[in-house]
Amino acid sequence: MTTYFRASIPMDIDYSNNPLHGLGLKQMLTEIVDYYGFEILYAYLNINCFKSNPSIESSVKFLKKTDWARQKVEAFYLYKFKSLPRASDEQFELPPRDRIIPPEQTPGEPAELSLEDAERLREKRARKAAEHDAGTARRSSPEKRKSTYAQPAVSSDTDPWAKWRK
Repeated sequence: MTTYFRASIPMDIDYSNNPLHGLGLKQMLTEIVDYYGFEILYAYLNINCFKSNPSIESSVKFLKKTDWARQKVEAFYLYKFKSLPRASDEQFELPPRDRIIPPEQTPGEPAELSLEDAERLREKRARKAAEHDAGTARRSSPEKRKSTYAQPAVSSDTDPWAKWRK
């Protein structure tokens, strides 16, 4: 049996204040679904396992295999369901289960969420993404935007396959 340790995280750190400490994925998902339902989860997290034929078992199976989705759900649990304040920039870089929650921060009541709020949030994210994309396009030089695969113009009197013949 192989034991894996995270080299960057000291083993003597106390994670007991993290609401995810000792909480199984199935139990966490059951708590969230019982309170919000699959429709709200899909609206806020945009993960298809909450939309197409959702169930606790199939969602747990998907989340166990998919790190990015599991971390998204764990962050939702911490910051929406447990209403903890936003993590510091340093802690935000860590996966939710590895974050250290200061002792003075205690979990609160679940946030009141609605489908209308989720739609506004989705629109805001789309605007930010469009602004980011527009800023990136402006900053890149015309040479960088040209395709590296652009073929030189071939005159009609030459055989384009000639170089492939031996």
